[in-house]
Amino acid sequence: MTAVVVGGANMDVKARSTRPIVTGTSNPGHVVRSPGGVGRNVAENLARLGTPTVLVAAVGADPLGDELLAATESAGVDVRFVRRVSGRTGTYVAVLDAAGELAVAVSDMAATEALTASDVRAAGSAIAGAGLVVLDGNLTRATLIAAWDLAVGAGVPVVIDPVSVPKAAALVDLLDGSRPLFAITPNLDELAVLGDSVDLVSRGVELVWARCGAEGSRLVTSAGSTRLPSTTPAEVVDVTGAGDAMLAAFCHGVLSGDDPVAAARLGHAAAALTVASASTVRPDLREALA
Repeated sequence: MTAVVVGGANMDVKARSTRPIVTGTSNPGHVVRSPGGVGRNVAENLARLGTPTVLVAAVGADPLGDELLAATESAGVDVRFVRRVSGRTGTYVAVLDAAGELAVAVSDMAATEALTASDVRAAGSAIAGAGLVVLDGNLTRATLIAAWDLAVGAGVPVVIDPVSVPKAAALVDLLDGSRPLFAITPNLDELAVLGDSVDLVSRGVELVWARCGAEGSRLVTSAGSTRLPSTTPAEVVDVTGAGDAMLAAFCHGVLSGDDPVAAARLGHAAAALTVASASTVRPDLREALA
């Protein structure tokens, strides 16, 4: 079954220090550039896992946009509905410490903010034919609502990744039960803004998958709660993209017929494999999970 992902597509610039970071000065290290963006990363992971995937996003009409589109399409993602906008392609600049953990990041999402409700409606046939629609919290309010409404109108389950605490705060009033929502996938900081899991379920969210970092995750539905331990990676090389891989593998599992608990376990395994890799999206993720 096809997945449609509506969200951000950026070029990532990752700088990793080779020594403990000292603030306020230059640190020795290595810098790499790779395709990124929450929505785009989820889409690529899904495609590499074998799920036919359509990406609805926006990139600039610049060389970075050309590079980003070519890399995403070569990974197996359908990019027909990626809009080229005037101006620059979005970028995400991350500084990692010597252990591969995120120290600080800056995200330029101007291109994603230019994605409109009209752009989403242009992909209406793909959304209506999907088995699952994934929405990235980086979308503007009008664009997110348009995609959500199209999916609901077609009877397609929707998953929302809140992405960050500020973006989660912008979702609170939309989680009032007026639109069906299959799943929301906050971390603990985002969940604190959204309300507790039981409250979200009472407001019509079918499944809350709260991600608790090293402590694993918790799945909450109207039937109860299930705690899942995290999968320990062989080593931590780079944490970038781990959450996107986790969400993608969960969605892949759901579309493959797994129950949510089994799908979440697959997500944990994908995240562990991703942090053990220097790649934001592991090109061998499917084989590594086998």
